[in-house]
Amino acid sequence: MSDLTLYLAPGSCAMAVHIALTEANAGHRYHQLDLAAGEQRRPEYLAINPKGRVPALITEQGVLTETPALLLYVAQRFPAANLAPLDDPYLLARMQEVHCFLASTVHIAFAHGRRGSRWADDEQAIAAMRAKVPANMRDGFAQIEQYYLTGPWVLGERFSLADIYLFVVAGWLKSIDIALDEFPKLAEHHRRMLARPAVQQALAL
Repeated sequence: MSDLTLYLAPGSCAMAVHIALTEANAGHRYHQLDLAAGEQRRPEYLAINPKGRVPALITEQGVLTETPALLLYVAQRFPAANLAPLDDPYLLARMQEVHCFLASTVHIAFAHGRRGSRWADDEQAIAAMRAKVPANMRDGFAQIEQYYLTGPWVLGERFSLADIYLFVVAGWLKSIDIALDEFPKLAEHHRRMLARPAVQQALAL
């Protein structure tokens, strides 16, 4: 068993790392944090991740944070799982392109609805940001539908970490009353992911 401990919260982007570790059959421990109760801001967790966010992965060499970094770590640490095209510079960059888009555009758009106080103190400004979230999320997933879902998987015929990350972030749509079926390719991708045994196992927290 690998000496890895993952800090996560159900429904958060950290679930992508949990699914990736499960897909890789990488034995690991995990601790769930109750974000609504503020457990991520308690001193004992801030000593692990001063950012006060999830995920955080304790490895034998130290602590790693940020979902895209952790996903690539899993792929490189457990190459036999074939979770990333480590032998193909173009496809690897394409996978990372998707990860960057999810982290820097889609996730931020979603966060404006629940974490508006990160960007403004004025209540009207926060309300305006919240109201804009569905439109911004639709824009982001329309781009994913058109440009990134070119086959059964994000990288065409090749399953990768990008599919895991997309699956988790797409799961947030229902919380803002956007149906997956608005994006047919995305909806089919989501159903395909739900059929994977490792996904089912990881979601059964």
